[in-house]
Amino acid sequence: MSKTKKDTIEAKGFAIQIYTEDFQNDYISLTDIARYKNVHEPKDVVKNWLRVRDTIEFLGLWETIYNPNFKGSRIRLL
Repeated sequence: MSKTKKDTIEAKGFAIQIYTEDFQNDYISLTDIARYKNVHEPKDVVKNWLRVRDTIEFLGLWETIYNPNFKGSRIRLL
């Protein structure tokens, strides 16, 4: 699943890449957003986001709505 860089937006002085697969569905880079909190180690910010219960619940809801093959019972909440 190769993504093509489509555009760049700027928020609070940070460049955020926008990617697309089909020029209809766009994706933003979470790593670029995380650089706002930690310029040198944005991966740590993303790791922490993925540990937060609200994030896990949001992702589960998102998948339930948009992914008909999603197995919601496999999500383990903290």
